[in-house]
Amino acid sequence: MKRRTTFLLILQLLLWCSAPAQEQGKTADLGEAESFAGKLFGLADRTIDLLTTDSWTFIPALTYSPETSLGVGGRALKIFRTGKDRSSGSTRPSSLPLTFLYTFNHQLILTGELELWLDENKSFLNARIEFSDYPFEFSGIGNEVVQAEPYASRYFYFHLYYEKKIAKGLYLGPRYEFRGDDLYQKIPGGLLDSGDIPGSNGQRLSGLGLAVNLDRRDNIFQPTKGVYHQLSWMKFHSLFGSNFDFSQWIFDFRKYWPVGNEQILVGQAMVSVSEGEVPFQHLAMMGGSDLMRGYFEGRYRDRHAMVYQAEWRFPVYRNLRMVAFGSAGQVGRKFSDFGLNHHLRMAAGFGFRYRLNKEGLHLRIDFAYGDQPAFYFGLNEVI
Repeated sequence: MKRRTTFLLILQLLLWCSAPAQEQGKTADLGEAESFAGKLFGLADRTIDLLTTDSWTFIPALTYSPETSLGVGGRALKIFRTGKDRSSGSTRPSSLPLTFLYTFNHQLILTGELELWLDENKSFLNARIEFSDYPFEFSGIGNEVVQAEPYASRYFYFHLYYEKKIAKGLYLGPRYEFRGDDLYQKIPGGLLDSGDIPGSNGQRLSGLGLAVNLDRRDNIFQPTKGVYHQLSWMKFHSLFGSNFDFSQWIFDFRKYWPVGNEQILVGQAMVSVSEGEVPFQHLAMMGGSDLMRGYFEGRYRDRHAMVYQAEWRFPVYRNLRMVAFGSAGQVGRKFSDFGLNHHLRMAAGFGFRYRLNKEGLHLRIDFAYGDQPAFYFGLNEVI
């Protein structure tokens, strides 16, 4: 099975070139305009094929988000199926991306992640390892944002999840997480330098947990119907080698509705609940490329968070699609902080998708506005 992928720059080229094609239609024959657009997309598809082998794909990576600024690097990606009859499609596609990224904010990120579907989807394993040298910003805890202060941290992260099918679409299994942080740079006299913020002197987290998933999506990269609901619980404790004792619950509910003509409506409700002494790096957060696009990741963080997101996805031309999205969310130290009040924040935006392979892997670019305008480059859908 031949897989395709390409530079994000090709997506930009397609977007820039589609406008002239539309303008041309005003002054020339519509068939000529469509032919011109078809040639452009055909060129992009042929370029994708040239950058691909039958096993691995090597991608020069170009990303952008407000948290990282422009990032450059490389990615090696392998998409494959397990089992004896791999061509039948009875087992979902597994993936192994390896990524190196350096950003203009002087952040270094090395990651590897294995998502492995086995035994005709009867079991699933996910393992991720990450090392980062990561200058970032801290804006305090809670809804009252203070002046952001920069800090820099080196951290190592590893997790291992295993789930076993116990009923149709229902999976249950254990998980393990480890993270170690070394904050090697803080503002003298700042909030983190005071030592009053848990995690400001570094952290070592080690915990065990359990997750139950109801996964009835028809495609893991680009679902068009079905549901994905997950309830996970993690316990970090000194018994496991952690120097912080706390627990965290995450409820993640997603629904996909086909509405005709290849259009899809998607909804998500996510709730994060923490108890105990939680380091600031592990508090529930809003913002970033996955939750509340248009807000800086971590600008609002606290013990608990609730985020609601919706998307409308529709085709444009050949492998090019568009999305319109909106979101609302808030954080709080206690549940009484939540409600229809001035702490409820909203965001909205639109984006483009370019299909890379038969499995539904997409490049994406999003433009969003929350408390700031923001745009994001990346792979795969947000929800």
